[in-house]
Amino acid sequence: MKANIGIGENHLKAVAEKLQVLLADEQVLYTKTRNYHWNVVGDNFMEMHGFYENQYNELAEIIDEVAERIRMIGHYSTGRLADFLKLTNLLEPEYTNVQSEQIKNLLDDHETIIRGLREMITEFADKQKDLGTSDFVTGLLRQHEKMAWMLRSYITK
Repeated sequence: MKANIGIGENHLKAVAEKLQVLLADEQVLYTKTRNYHWNVVGDNFMEMHGFYENQYNELAEIIDEVAERIRMIGHYSTGRLADFLKLTNLLEPEYTNVQSEQIKNLLDDHETIIRGLREMITEFADKQKDLGTSDFVTGLLRQHEKMAWMLRSYITK
């Protein structure tokens, strides 16, 4: 049954398509963060192991919320890894256990997502007339800005 929430189907479809890309980006970032959690090394292993765990747990919640938002507006959520890789804006670099590279990779991904969220906020409100999803992605923007700030705090140069 389609959602009858006062927004035209063509607008809801456009919003859902953008959210599918966001979902793919979140999934790739989650996987990358989880990989770094598993493979971190160094004299601050426990700190970084826990730090990455906190970040991927927050990303797991975001992923669920994005997928559920897509369902709320009447569309099915992408759920196959192959589809995520086709849709994502993020890259999967070679494996690294160098913490500075890990942090830079994750920071770059958060900042890519942040820039995309900024565009979605105004597009969803102004063009698609979906204030609920615009508000939703505004909340995600704040979460990613905080996660990026935490990553940035580890960069000393």
